[in-house]
Amino acid sequence: MTEQYLQTADAPAAVGPYSQGVKTGNFVFVSGQMPVDPVTGEVVKGNAAVKAARCMKNVLSILAQAGLTADNIIKTTIFLTDMNDFGQVNEAYAGFFKGNYPARSCVEVSRLPKDVSVEIEVVARL
Repeated sequence: MTEQYLQTADAPAAVGPYSQGVKTGNFVFVSGQMPVDPVTGEVVKGNAAVKAARCMKNVLSILAQAGLTADNIIKTTIFLTDMNDFGQVNEAYAGFFKGNYPARSCVEVSRLPKDVSVEIEVVARL
């Protein structure tokens, strides 16, 4: 099985030794995406919904490199530093899907890179 390492300027560059995404077999694994504007490299300002939406836009930019969309996502993991943001994040997240939602986990963590408040990773199928 051959892997394809996904890279796009439409999502923030990796902040460590990892790929934005990897396509292998019938799956694409997208690394956790933070609410970082890929043009400025800065964390977006705004509430939790704005930040979650930026995370999802970054995820979708990486999936697009493999010819995929949100319809191909089968599993997501959302990391929050404050579970009180769950409602706003959930509302923004739901707007990226057309009714059939992927399986999902949402966990509170003590800290995330760049001190962001939300990070989203996904698994998609071809």
